[in-house]
Amino acid sequence: MPAVNAQNQKNLTYPSKTVERAKRSLLCSPFNFGLFAAMLSERVAMSEIVGNSGVNKGYTKAALSELRADNSLVWLIKVGVLRREVDGQGITDSFRLTPLGRQIVEQLQRQTLPTITWRDRFLDVVARWFTLPF
Repeated sequence: MPAVNAQNQKNLTYPSKTVERAKRSLLCSPFNFGLFAAMLSERVAMSEIVGNSGVNKGYTKAALSELRADNSLVWLIKVGVLRREVDGQGITDSFRLTPLGRQIVEQLQRQTLPTITWRDRFLDVVARWFTLPF
């Protein structure tokens, strides 16, 4: 299979509301930006995120249970930032950035991370609460 030259790929265009919701969800998550920066170049396994491992690697702000980490990662999948890694036998316990997630993380790397306001947190909670399960 030929290698893909990332510089020759076109950036996908997303609606501004989609980008803002995804960016807000990423910043309001219980994960540090270092997790997403690591995902720019490689997959990250759940075992590297949960518990003290996540704190030691700088991926989480505090030790997370597997359930809390999984729920937060699934939310980021729903808003289009992450995807589950797939191997020859099916879905694994690893995660990667989607093209939307890659665009947001690359954009945030070039600037100072914005401060999360109570309004951002409120909008993130409301979006999670009213998202239909299908």
